[in-house]
Amino acid sequence: MAHFLLTPIGSSGDVHPFIGIGRALRSRGHDVTMITAEPFRDVATRAGFRFVPSASQAQFDEMTRHPDLWHSRKGLIVVLQGIASHLELSYSLIEAAYEPGRTVIVAHALAFSARVFEEAHGAPAATVHLAPSIFRSDFQSPAPAPGVDSSRWPAWFKRSLFWLLDRWMIDPQIAPALNGLRARVGLSPVSRVFNEWLHSPQRIIGLFPEWFAEIQPDWPSQLRLTGFPLYDEADAHTLNGDLERFLNAGTPPILFTPGSANRAADAFFAAALEATKRLGRRALFLTAYPDQLPATMDGDVRHERYVPFSQVLPRCAAIVHHAGIGTSAQALAAGIPQVTTPLGFDQPDNTTRLWKLGVARWVRPASLTGERLAQELAMLLDDPRTSERCQRWAGEIKRSNPLNETCATLEALI
Repeated sequence: MAHFLLTPIGSSGDVHPFIGIGRALRSRGHDVTMITAEPFRDVATRAGFRFVPSASQAQFDEMTRHPDLWHSRKGLIVVLQGIASHLELSYSLIEAAYEPGRTVIVAHALAFSARVFEEAHGAPAATVHLAPSIFRSDFQSPAPAPGVDSSRWPAWFKRSLFWLLDRWMIDPQIAPALNGLRARVGLSPVSRVFNEWLHSPQRIIGLFPEWFAEIQPDWPSQLRLTGFPLYDEADAHTLNGDLERFLNAGTPPILFTPGSANRAADAFFAAALEATKRLGRRALFLTAYPDQLPATMDGDVRHERYVPFSQVLPRCAAIVHHAGIGTSAQALAAGIPQVTTPLGFDQPDNTTRLWKLGVARWVRPASLTGERLAQELAMLLDDPRTSERCQRWAGEIKRSNPLNETCATLEALI
């Protein structure tokens, strides 16, 4: 029996895949410890993990309330500054939980303390990447905006863009604190943190299938793709009676969600309400922050704070969302069309990949209106080719077993 130490960073979309992996490891007889923010204590302990908080509820709330978190450029800076301020604490928590000769570290892409610990102690470890946008390439690079195909850009141009991004945006936010920690534990400084260093040299796991993102010739050789894990707490939730009656009372609704940590979605829900009225459709609004909902909603619109996607998406006509990788994967699994409103991070690249699969369209947040949203939804809902493609990719997901593949890949590190 081994001990797996999981270190996810972020919101539900970042943490849920690690919960799914940890549950699968537990079922195979291993011990699991999770180090992450306090809001995820209950779901981790229900899964049988030892839980170690890396940030309080108040600190998590402070981050989600930051006015620049969902800005297309400033959001990454906010996240990196938050990680930099917690590097020393996170390292000490990993150090305390690590059992030499028994523990395997399973690290989120942004768990830089885990990456330092791996290097300092020679610990068996894997870096887990949830979305393909983390991988740079001279061939097919991440889409910087929805629909942009970088495959024809010259390699020198792409390398220059990455250099500029590292030199002026990423390294100034994280490298000073990171190298301070590295110096304390006897390691030399690093630069261009996102270029190669963030990948474990032992094993990288991509939690997406190759039909979603084809492996490029210059991606790291230690990478293995295992597929979408799709964990969403369905084991701990049942649909309440009112929601069940709503779903049964009429035509399948359109589900709208701006992301589990998005507290600035007033315009999103206003456009959603107008779009459903224009289309004559029913709607299900998902958000943990109801203060951003329209003041007046009729019986054709229902709000829920949280519902597992796997329980409701198969009963929906379509979904409108932020293009987070977890939501995108759940919609692919449910076989329904998607309209995305990508803000930043991995979302423009995910949007582009969904569009290439023939299952999605997008609306830029700056152009988001009820009229535009209704137009994009109508084009998807009225197109039989979209339905065929949705069913095709849902079938591909049903034929895979990502959690078993992920566990086997991690067990090889024991």
